[in-house]
Amino acid sequence: MGGFFGAALKTDCVFDLFFGTDYHSHLGTRRAGMTVYSKDSGFDRAIHNIENAPFRTKFDKDVNQMHGHMGIGCISDFEPQPLLVRSHHGTYAIMTVGKINNMDEIIQKIFDMGHAHFLEMSSGDINATELVAAIINQKDNLIDGIRYAQEMIEGSMTMALLTPKGIYAARDKMGRTPVVIGRKEEGFCISFESFAYLNLGYEDYRELGPGEIVIVTPEEARTLVSPGDQMKICTFLWVYYGYPSSSYEGISVEQMRYNCGAHLAKRDTDVSPDTVAGVPDSGIAHAVGYSNASGIPFTRPFIKYTPTWPRSFMPTIQSQRNLIAKMKLIPVHDLIQDKSLLLIDDSIVRGTQLRETTEFLYQSGAKEVHIRPACPPLLYGCKYLNFSRSSSEMELITRRVIQEMEGDSKYINLDAYANPESAEYQEMIKRIGFKLNFTSLRYHRLDDLLDSVGIDKNKLCTYCWNGKE
Repeated sequence: MGGFFGAALKTDCVFDLFFGTDYHSHLGTRRAGMTVYSKDSGFDRAIHNIENAPFRTKFDKDVNQMHGHMGIGCISDFEPQPLLVRSHHGTYAIMTVGKINNMDEIIQKIFDMGHAHFLEMSSGDINATELVAAIINQKDNLIDGIRYAQEMIEGSMTMALLTPKGIYAARDKMGRTPVVIGRKEEGFCISFESFAYLNLGYEDYRELGPGEIVIVTPEEARTLVSPGDQMKICTFLWVYYGYPSSSYEGISVEQMRYNCGAHLAKRDTDVSPDTVAGVPDSGIAHAVGYSNASGIPFTRPFIKYTPTWPRSFMPTIQSQRNLIAKMKLIPVHDLIQDKSLLLIDDSIVRGTQLRETTEFLYQSGAKEVHIRPACPPLLYGCKYLNFSRSSSEMELITRRVIQEMEGDSKYINLDAYANPESAEYQEMIKRIGFKLNFTSLRYHRLDDLLDSVGIDKNKLCTYCWNGKE
């Protein structure tokens, strides 16, 4: 994933840019960057690795040296950005959030048009933001270039371009990720997260619609390309990625998670745990909602230790990630010993960390551990956002269990495994619970999840759960 912030002010924007970008640190763990522009000195850029230290500590020197009245900043899980690009459009900085599924095809097409080369990152991949810039540069103006990129890319692509004229912000074609504009007396800002500008003195101005392109200056935020009439915003933003104080399409993340927990509780009539708990941090609000609806006390049987283990320190090697995730959780034995616990996590991906958490609770004296994921079983890898480091759908616990059940079958009807009323679904859940050593396992139903959000279901992307575009 990734997050971004931009500001166009009548005064210096660096303070706002620094803190607005920092408020997106929950969305990325590897790279961060800021670029500013001033009429006197032009563009100035800083990019740092944030794998071993948070954003603030890496950029505290830069923020005292950079100056400009407009700027953009981003946090990324993958490529370094913003990039500075010089082309027939002039010089501009660009940052993106999204996923390109047809990268090889686009690269070849760009080569055929006469483009000389792309720089490879240390991973061997081409920086997706550089590729987006190359697409944009095929057209005579930036607006046509941005629209061309959005049409050519299979997946999704939200982008922001900093130019001497202003900041061009473009929400991806189907609105899978948000772009919101804030306003104050000194100017405007753009942001992924709506809460990121509130403490900086901005007020909510408006959200961009799907595919909408605007230009933001200190004087105005003006639409250049009107939004489309179809939306497929990522439902997982509410379930997991969004910060509790965020809201998307007018729906609060925290409230939606309370709704999720309440729906889970209404269907849970065959268990009687002593307490309800959430896996920190994203599972906590779901657990509060469950507790409020069920009347079962909410407790915190383990605490996430964050002073020396910020989220940004997460190695790429999965075994090390699992170890660090375990090291962050400190048990409160008085709340575990001889207790029947119902534990809510945002989701189950591979299952490794939740199995280890469950074992950790048993070792700490728990009598039972009932697991309630706050979303349905993940059956498909996301085609639209880089929300998971999984390189294959077979890393998903569901797909491994289905393969065990189906054997060498060439055709597997995944629709059956997405249907909570089917025998296939029930057997899959039974096997997952057994593998991960849960006392019981019940996933959130998709219909209840969509009700928990509360907007038009046709505007919500559910691909990772049911494969529906």
